[in-house]
Amino acid sequence: MSTVESLSEAVQAGRVKEVLALIESGLAEGIPAQDLLDQGLLKGMSLLGVRFKNNEVFVPEVLIAARALNKGTELLKPRLIEAGVAAKGKAVIGTVQGDLHDIGKNLVKMMLEGSGFEVVDLGVDVSDQRFVEAITANAPNVVCLSALLTTTMGQQRSVVESVVAAGLRDKVKILVGGAPVTAGFCTEIGADGYAPDAASAADLATSFL
Repeated sequence: MSTVESLSEAVQAGRVKEVLALIESGLAEGIPAQDLLDQGLLKGMSLLGVRFKNNEVFVPEVLIAARALNKGTELLKPRLIEAGVAAKGKAVIGTVQGDLHDIGKNLVKMMLEGSGFEVVDLGVDVSDQRFVEAITANAPNVVCLSALLTTTMGQQRSVVESVVAAGLRDKVKILVGGAPVTAGFCTEIGADGYAPDAASAADLATSFL
């Protein structure tokens, strides 16, 4: 098995020490940092995302793998900057105002990072204005709105309306998700896409690039 294949497997298993050791040995072998990122770290997270979508692995495994991915990316970052490697895209993510749930949001963030996005995480209970300010400041490709309660999903509509009012609607794709959210609701509020799970959200975001 090649170094990048072993790296992919180590990420999926969440073995941080092995991930770091494989990156070091890969760099020593002369493997480009970009290949270690794309074919090793990101491919591993992508394969895990497919398994997560198919209910073959669950949230704990994804969290452990994401930790390994982040540690590996930290180690590679100086080499990637040196090589002038840019992120695939940029995403802004947050849970809408009045909602304090963050597990789903965090999973989507991890899957986005695993797909090569630079992610600006606004946290929970995020106002419409903060989303608008983040779009203005960061010029993201996509904005992801999470709502886990039927009482807060209406805020997703409010964010879309605020983005329209700010004259930014044609600058960004808006993705919505969360337990009570549906594809029909997404269409109704004028968002661009709905994803039922974190892996699908990352796939959808990538399709907009």
